[in-house]
Amino acid sequence: MNPRLNHPRGLQMLALMLFTTLLAGCGINNIPTLDEQAKAAWGQVQNQYQRRADLIPNLVETVKGYAQHEQETLTAVIEARAKATSIQVDASTLDNPEKLKQFQQAQDQLSGALSRLMVVSERYPDLKANQNFLALQSQLEGTENRIAVARRDFILAVQKYNTEIRTFPGRLWHSVLYSDLPIRETFEATSPNAEKAPEVKF
Repeated sequence: MNPRLNHPRGLQMLALMLFTTLLAGCGINNIPTLDEQAKAAWGQVQNQYQRRADLIPNLVETVKGYAQHEQETLTAVIEARAKATSIQVDASTLDNPEKLKQFQQAQDQLSGALSRLMVVSERYPDLKANQNFLALQSQLEGTENRIAVARRDFILAVQKYNTEIRTFPGRLWHSVLYSDLPIRETFEATSPNAEKAPEVKF
């Protein structure tokens, strides 16, 4: 037998190594890892909504040049964008279901206002042929698709995280080490077919 293992210090080191190996293999790090993945997925959702918000001023200005008397619709888009961007959210929003719901509702209102703007644009053939408008159309369509993908990825990340802290052994580690991490809320469909990207037609 190795004489070092007979020494109390050697036995302690061996026990510590075995304990560390057991902990690493039993999922002790799963909860913080999944929590960080959910936060990263949320960050991507915010990123895509911001991308959409950044496109809207140019879109509104382009439409205004061809459809000035559609002021009510244009104003609705501007106001919905202002409301959506005024709700300050970050990773801590995941711990605040009410704020998450407010954010979601504001984004849904903006989606509705944009849809009404697209209907208005159908009445103006010159607008639909404008190159700037066509470029904005393409960017907006791509952004709506990215929003749908980002939301889906966030929902899946939250599902994995919630499952981990509600099942064994994650439930055990949650109660012992990570009790400050709550069950996460996710997006809920607030309108028919909300899980699909809006069809943006110009």
